[in-house]
Amino acid sequence: MTSKLRVDAVLVQALIAGALSFAHLHDLAGAAGQTGWKAWAYPVSVDLLLVAAWRRLRSDGSSRLAWCWFLVSLFASLGANVATAGFLDLAHPPGWLRFGVAGWPAVAFLGGTLLAHSPAPTAAESRPVVEPEPTESVSTEAEHVPEPGPEAVAEVEPTRPAPATAPPAPVPAALVEHARKLADDHHARTGHPIDTETLRARLGVPAPMADVIAAQLS
Repeated sequence: MTSKLRVDAVLVQALIAGALSFAHLHDLAGAAGQTGWKAWAYPVSVDLLLVAAWRRLRSDGSSRLAWCWFLVSLFASLGANVATAGFLDLAHPPGWLRFGVAGWPAVAFLGGTLLAHSPAPTAAESRPVVEPEPTESVSTEAEHVPEPGPEAVAEVEPTRPAPATAPPAPVPAALVEHARKLADDHHARTGHPIDTETLRARLGVPAPMADVIAAQLS
């Protein structure tokens, strides 16, 4: 029950403030020479720009563009409230007031266009950049590595004999015969004996096997 009464009171207060601001803007525009439907259009323009800037602040977060046009429209609304309170002679308005009221449509058009078509800041742009902490170039473990003593330097690990090379696998006679035909054909076409690399490429065998076959052909 209390929550409903509080919401209703806020709405009533907003309606009263909006109606008074609307009337003050209408009276100020009429005093500045904007009569007829134009006097009614000025308060609508000011209030719409104020609402558009406030919605941009609520939906996209704080930005200079939204705050700029929110303050401009708020200043126009407050200025009308103060001007109609007897601080200005509305029967003989000053020249700067006529100039400001006449130039307001262009200002409101510019502000509404920028608020409607300017892109909102992305999450990557709004996220602060965190610089990585500098890491130590030398690890602490490397600093405490003990140096080898003279006894360790004197000890020499005995050399191990190199493993014996495995004998090459026997080459099938059919493969040797096929290699001989390739060698003869190569000699007939080029006039030079076939080399081991060409023989290996033509047969498609590993290099050690190609060496064995070339030795049998020579």
